[in-house]
Amino acid sequence: MNNQKIKLFLVDDDAVFLKSLEIDFLQHADLAIETFATGELCVKNLSHNPDVIILDYFLAGIDKNAMNGIEVLDKIKAFNPDIPVVMLSQQDKIEVAVNCMHHKAFDYVVKSETAFVRLQKIITTIFHYQKIEKELNWYMERM
Repeated sequence: MNNQKIKLFLVDDDAVFLKSLEIDFLQHADLAIETFATGELCVKNLSHNPDVIILDYFLAGIDKNAMNGIEVLDKIKAFNPDIPVVMLSQQDKIEVAVNCMHHKAFDYVVKSETAFVRLQKIITTIFHYQKIEKELNWYMERM
């Protein structure tokens, strides 16, 4: 990522939670953050090339006809399958998490008091593995 900031998309229809998450990330990391209240807005802005997307599972709070998180996840993966997407939800059900993983989510986090810490760790893990992959590719090219 050289000297560029990591670009993080936050997508949640709960305005209070979305703002809280944005503030937490801005206070604890040097990120470029874009927030979206709907999945449709997120999809329209994918050309901004986010490095990571944190996406709410249930997005019908504002518009009952809005795409849900799985539909948005599928559109993100169709646009660029390499964008890591972390699903975020109130749903503490294994079948919901498994469904997200079947749709190629990087991880699944239940909204709770520890959600932000988990999200920080997941983002760190994503970039740790991407750095290792780049170094390995650089090494393999020189062999």
